[in-house]
Amino acid sequence: MNMPNDPVMLLSFINTQLRDNYATLDELAAAYGVNADDIRAKLGSIDYTYDAESNRFV
Repeated sequence: MNMPNDPVMLLSFINTQLRDNYATLDELAAAYGVNADDIRAKLGSIDYTYDAESNRFV
């Protein structure tokens, strides 16, 4: 499965995956074969940052 390209859709997808399937962003990124920093940058473009404590973008 590919990740959505649109940042808002990506936000929803990533947070759902983190909540339901992955303990960390790095784990999710490895499973999808993508760079976690690329995800951070894309979601940063819409003012969201990864909060490791809650394991979600806020």
